Amino acid sequence: MIVAERKPMAEIIEMVKDCKKVLVLACRGCVTVCSAGGEREAEILASLLRLGMRKEGKTVETTVASLVRQCDREYIDEIDQWQGQYDAVVSTACGVGVNFISNLRKDTMVYPALNTTFFGGSANQGEWTEQCAGCGNCILHLTGGLCPVARCAKSLMNGPCGGSVDGKCEIDKDVECVWQSIHDRLGSFDRSAQMEVISPIRDWSTAGHGGPRKTVRDDLTV
Repeated sequence: MIVAERKPMAEIIEMVKDCKKVLVLACRGCVTVCSAGGEREAEILASLLRLGMRKEGKTVETTVASLVRQCDREYIDEIDQWQGQYDAVVSTACGVGVNFISNLRKDTMVYPALNTTFFGGSANQGEWTEQCAGCGNCILHLTGGLCPVARCAKSLMNGPCGGSVDGKCEIDKDVECVWQSIHDRLGSFDRSAQMEVISPIRDWSTAGHGGPRKTVRDDLTV
């Protein structure tokens, strides 16, 4: 899932300082799962926004609403029921949702309430860790299902580096060296020989370095 965290309130207040009416729009997708931008978080944000503006000597009316997803065209039309009731939308979706609404509602100013951080999973209650970089050229079949692009500090394709000590990354003693984990995992399946295969220089064009990426499924288009 996409993991995000709320921006500092001072930053959000600065965005809407000239607004009289604000639609705080929650997303019931990934950001709800990571407790950053769901309906509950949107309600809290709206309250903090009103209080923060009051401290600035201003008043703002807030309407709180939610969409099933803010990254899907079929749900975006739902915001039209609040048309005229706000000067701007403060979205608690990930950056994809902010972009998507901005693309489809060109006359609406949409502000991000969150910082989108990474693709991750829930390691423990209240803890999420990065697992994927969305690089567009998955090599997990070669690395035991563990991603060196996202989980190695240097994104090494042929690791580990010389800084790995006792299975820990040199950037932080609490960070596991993913290449040590890859070695151990492949060994448990008697596939350690895969570590000896040198990966070629990586083609990073699939990772967005050639511009915004797009996927089209002809079998699904109308």
